[in-house]
Amino acid sequence: MNSLQKNNTFDLVELPNGIKTLKNKWVFKLKQGYGNRVKYRTRLVVKNFGQMKGIDFDENFLLVQNMSSIGVVLVLPTSLNMEIEQLNVKIAFLHGDLI
Repeated sequence: MNSLQKNNTFDLVELPNGIKTLKNKWVFKLKQGYGNRVKYRTRLVVKNFGQMKGIDFDENFLLVQNMSSIGVVLVLPTSLNMEIEQLNVKIAFLHGDLI
């Protein structure tokens, strides 16, 4: 949340008359890391049974990765004698155009 506020990625506005907020909840999870390390994970989940297509959303998007896709991404550059680099970017999505 600090990253969102620091980068001015949203404006807090009044809810229009006749519109209800979508119900949501925070999901907290402990995940075992390497060794005895414990990672704390959290995410905000919207209870989608209250949403109506065309009003609350237009399309669904689910990012799914499978091993064959990852294999292609790794094999192609290797076969073309290219280098592969990795980045960890935490808030890159905050600067994209949403329209």
